[in-house]
Amino acid sequence: MNPIFITIGKIKITYYGLMYAISFLLGIELGKKAAKDKGFSPELIENYAFVAMISGLLGGRLYYVLFNLDYYLAYPQDILAVWKGGMAIHGGIIGGIIGTCIYGYIKKINPLQLGDFAAGPLLLGQSIGRIGNLMNGEIYGVPTFTPYKYIFSLKPSFYQWFDYYKTLPISEKIKITENVPWGIVFPESSPAGQEFPNLPLHPAMIYEMILNFIGFLFIWFVLRKKDYPAGVVWCSYIIIYSSIRIFVSFFRAEDLMMMGLRAPHLVSLAMIIIASIFIIFLNKKNKIIEN
Repeated sequence: MNPIFITIGKIKITYYGLMYAISFLLGIELGKKAAKDKGFSPELIENYAFVAMISGLLGGRLYYVLFNLDYYLAYPQDILAVWKGGMAIHGGIIGGIIGTCIYGYIKKINPLQLGDFAAGPLLLGQSIGRIGNLMNGEIYGVPTFTPYKYIFSLKPSFYQWFDYYKTLPISEKIKITENVPWGIVFPESSPAGQEFPNLPLHPAMIYEMILNFIGFLFIWFVLRKKDYPAGVVWCSYIIIYSSIRIFVSFFRAEDLMMMGLRAPHLVSLAMIIIASIFIIFLNKKNKIIEN
């Protein structure tokens, strides 16, 4: 498992960068098709894609910095160093929403319609991007022998249990058997291998990759075919991904925290509630207009 896809002279192409490039280019093509099917010019998607990407990257980084504010106040020079800490997907989603609204206002296009065009490609891109996370050994899960009562605990009690596990003698440790046979042992050079050397881990990034792809298929081949009011597909994406993230976060070992709980659980739940209310509002508004 190596983060480098290919080396050409002094140039190194990483799996992470390659997956993002594939996601971006494929997303543009799918977005153009979605726009064309609704009678919009496919060309508007190309400029929109760059705006959404930039605003998403900025939002993802800002979100991560805010959740680690004490560190970045002490080391402000690291704020723009995305390789030190990274970004957060929920911040990327929020940033993308803001960028979409700004672009829609400038171009005098309903931002809800733009969001509908982006919903499927975005979830597919998130699925493809997890391949890069796999090769980097990041977005990793807890050891596969972790008791489920600690995995599915609402509070992050895993590390308390793992600290206890490390104090056990070898004779007691070997009595703890793996719960799943598909755990992955990551190289010690990776973030996962550094934290859990030589231990099989839940491949949380693969769990999310599979679920994101299923969510994309549902959006692209089912929801997109329906004549919903503008914004419903976009809100459905938010509900689908937030539900996926709630599930996957139970297995992840390095989630951001908020008030002693996993931040992705709290933020995802808030997004599900807001998106659900918005769908109800859009449907009621559409019925009023039709009547």
